[in-house]
Amino acid sequence: MANIQSSKKKNRQRIAHEARNASQKSTMRTAVKKLRAAITAKDPEQTQLLLKEASKLIARLGGRGTIKRRTASRAISRLTVAARAPKAAAPA
Repeated sequence: MANIQSSKKKNRQRIAHEARNASQKSTMRTAVKKLRAAITAKDPEQTQLLLKEASKLIARLGGRGTIKRRTASRAISRLTVAARAPKAAAPA
């Protein structure tokens, strides 16, 4: 247990930050799961809508440092490729 006032404050901040980060990461994972479900269901309208939401959320978390910036970029790239794959496979 911290004895110094600044250490106590920093510990309170750490707890709040950890809770916020965990919540935001959970929201991000849920958005990705919904997107992957839409991709599997081959629903192009829903896929595009969910891709936009998930990309925006991932980019925001990457910008804030909740997840690493390059990890966010890689995740967005992979999701975009996966979302566009059914279009390429569909006959014209």
